[in-house]
Amino acid sequence: MNTRSISFRLVTWYAGLLAGIFVLLCAVLYLDLRHFLVNDLRQSQSRRTRQIANTLLVHVKQTGEATVASQTKDWYEPEVNDRFIRITRADGTLVYVSGTPKDGSFDPAEIPVFPPSSETEFSRQLKLSGGSTLLIAALNFKSSGNPDYLVEFGSLLDPVETMLNHLFLQLALGLPLAVIIITVGGYLLVRRALTPVEQITRAAERITQFNLSERLPVANTGDELERLSLSLNRMITRLDDAFQNSKRFVADASHDLRTPLTILRGELESFAADARLDAELRDRAGSMLEEVVHLGKIVEQLFTLSRLDAGEAQTEWTRFDLTELAKTTVEQMSLLAEDKGISIACDASEPAPVKGNRVRLKQVVVNLLDNAIKYTPTKGAIHLRVLAVNGHAVLEVADNGIGIPPDALPHIFERFYRVDQARSAESESAGLGLSIVKSICTAHGAEVDAQSTVGTGSCFRVRLPLNKN
Repeated sequence: MNTRSISFRLVTWYAGLLAGIFVLLCAVLYLDLRHFLVNDLRQSQSRRTRQIANTLLVHVKQTGEATVASQTKDWYEPEVNDRFIRITRADGTLVYVSGTPKDGSFDPAEIPVFPPSSETEFSRQLKLSGGSTLLIAALNFKSSGNPDYLVEFGSLLDPVETMLNHLFLQLALGLPLAVIIITVGGYLLVRRALTPVEQITRAAERITQFNLSERLPVANTGDELERLSLSLNRMITRLDDAFQNSKRFVADASHDLRTPLTILRGELESFAADARLDAELRDRAGSMLEEVVHLGKIVEQLFTLSRLDAGEAQTEWTRFDLTELAKTTVEQMSLLAEDKGISIACDASEPAPVKGNRVRLKQVVVNLLDNAIKYTPTKGAIHLRVLAVNGHAVLEVADNGIGIPPDALPHIFERFYRVDQARSAESESAGLGLSIVKSICTAHGAEVDAQSTVGTGSCFRVRLPLNKN
């Protein structure tokens, strides 16, 4: 998974934000419910302390403290209901204290007396030795004509804690499940929202200089993606117009230059061969002739590129054996190599049937061999190999020449790119040979790459789909 993709970041932020909100809401719910339950229990106990004071202690002079204790035990049954009740006179005399509850959760005798307080009603939480918590509400009861009393009424917080623990367990189990559902749902929503982007991306990757007439899909949604698609399509239209104008200019210029260059070449050849002219003039004519011939080669290469750009290499396709084509071409180029004292070895014994324009693919072999011959010193060696690998015909041309610098290697297939001016001038190269190779390979759905080490040599490799039918 690409962690830098927009979909991943959107889902992460979406899930993280909602998960954070859910955690916050769950925490607020838990704390608010805890506060409500404890406060409700405290208020309930406070009501009972007032009830004991207003119904029993208010008549203590008439009924006596023993009656108050007896009625308190009978009415509230603290032992049965697991409650704590204690009535203490202001001077510290104990009037009544409940017994040990039936569940034995605490011993009333061990519960310390409240310290004196000026407040009428107050409460406290007492942690018991067994781990339970006892919530006690107290009332300072004062009545004219009666002694002052402290009434304490307590209950365990265990039922509240049990309920809260159950809620916490539900939240702890439900929250991860909710986060998973949120993440999956967010992923599906994001993928659905970004589907037009994927379609635009795939369509954009298919568009090359050979199919600039194609356009990106436009989703009729009225949103930013629709505007983006329309803007990109208008940009492609402008690029197509500019590219077509450039191709027409190159084609027209190269075509129109061929005739005057041919005439100029013929005139210069006649001047160079005219014995009536002195030697200096004939030498100058010969030098001009060389430049015209070089210029003519450049014009021919430009004309070839313009025809390739127009899709000429994608016509007249036939099925043939690349191995036989390579062997024949090596035989033809051997004479040029022998003039420089260079040997060419051909390792092409395995049939490699391909489909394409035979003339143009032969031009690929010729250009690669010619390039190797130019930059391989005398007594050097060139090795051509053809083999079938994984459904592809592979053509390799390796030499032990001067090599290509690493910084120049990514640019060698660019038009008019030359590694350095000095050695290009020596070879009269215009930097178009490898560009022609690249254009022909692209038109045939082939791949071409190069590996090179300065001072050791270079290896050019062409991978073309096999055609076994």
